[in-house]
Parts: sequence; C-alpha cells; structure tokens
Amino acid sequence: MKPWILGLTGGIGSGKSAAAERFAALGVHLVDADHAARWVVEPGRPALERIVEHFGEQILRPDGALDRAALRGLVFQNAEERKWLEALLHPLIGEEISRHLSQARSPYAILVSPLLVESGQHRLSQRILVIDVPEAVQLERTMQRDGVSEAQARAILEVQASRTERLRHADDVLVNDRDLAWLNAEVERLHSFYLTLRGGQP
Repeated sequence: MKPWILGLTGGIGSGKSAAAERFAALGVHLVDADHAARWVVEPGRPALERIVEHFGEQILRPDGALDRAALRGLVFQNAEERKWLEALLHPLIGEEISRHLSQARSPYAILVSPLLVESGQHRLSQRILVIDVPEAVQLERTMQRDGVSEAQARAILEVQASRTERLRHADDVLVNDRDLAWLNAEVERLHSFYLTLRGGQP
C-alpha cells in the first residue's frame, strides 16, 4: 500500500518544525522542502550552473558553494529575477521531493514546507495540516528566534502566504499557542487519526 502524503505547513514562528519533529519521532517518514531546496543547488548540480550563468560568480562562496545571502539580496528586491529563479528551481525541488517521498515506508508520509501553498507543492499532498498561531505570537517568536526587529519579522510574514490563504487550503488546523507538551499531545492525537485514513481522506 503506497503511503498517502500529508502536507504540513505554517507561517514563520508557528512551530511547524517542532510538530514535524514529533511526527518523525512517531515513525512518520518526513521530507523537508527546505532541505530539497538546498540539495538542488549543491555544487555539481545543474541548477547551480544555471544560476551562476545567470547572476555571475558573485553568488558563489570561495569554496564554490552557493552564497544564499548574496542570491537573496539580488532576488528579494527584484520581482523579475525572483520569478526567473522560481521557474528554474520549483520544478527541480518538486522532483527532489517526489523522489524522497517515494522512499517512504510509513502508512503516510509528510511533506514539510513553509511555502506549501505558494509554491504549488500542496498538489503533491492528499491532505493538508496547517500549524497556526495568532500573528502577535508569530512576530514575537520570530523576533526572539532570529534576533530580528519587529519590522524585519513583519517583512518576512508579508512574503509568505497570508494566514487566510493557508487556512483556506487546510483539512486540519492545529492552533499552537500553548507549550511544547501540549503541541506534542496534539500531534499524537492527529497521528492516531491519520493512521485510520486511507489515501488521506476519512
């Protein structure tokens, strides 16, 4: 029986990584879209060559790896360049994710992605779980975790899909506004429910 795929997403500071870790501890096969995004631009992979051809050597670190901060600086301000980069990377990331998901042996597998909705990756999943927190909590956690100002934290929030958009796609919503023990208990409850599903639907 091929495992069905749960898409797990949430805005920055929502606690989706903590939720994902708990699912993994319960034996669920996890694929992280952020990791896939890093794998496709490793030295020697075709994507990195294309990026260097397009932006020049300035986006490489001395060791030949991609300088993410330099690339971010170039595309963050420029919508055209960002679109070019996304058009190159999204299909490759999608292939990488599918390859890793196909290795799953658990009853269901999880695709963790902060941009599940925006990138179209939600189409790879049969069900979507959104880890949701009030915006004030998101801002506070992001400022604490990344040591950024409120303005920077707000700027990050604005690039991600709006809460409304994420929640519109959700099959399940876990409001993570309490402590870690509570979050873990909620994940365990959902896990028991997911084990009863075939193909992600009751």
